[in-house]
Amino acid sequence: MSNQSHQADPTQRARLRWRARRGLLENDLIIQKFFDKYELELTDEDVAALTVLFEEIDNHLLDLLLGRKEPDGDLDTPQVRRVIQMMKDL
Repeated sequence: MSNQSHQADPTQRARLRWRARRGLLENDLIIQKFFDKYELELTDEDVAALTVLFEEIDNHLLDLLLGRKEPDGDLDTPQVRRVIQMMKDL
């Protein structure tokens, strides 16, 4: 993680966690593990990448997190790829 600080605001972090709640248990488990490890270290770029990812439908998101598909379109950015890789590495 970079040394940039993100949101020290616990309310902002709680909102991001709430937005991360998914309909597929598999996504929830991966994302929960990610937040448990990285929540306090997230940069603004990480949050922007997560925000874009959380707009995806559950099945597409799971395919990305499991490496069955590669990010494309708006998801094909270094920041999104980095966050996805962090989740895969858990």
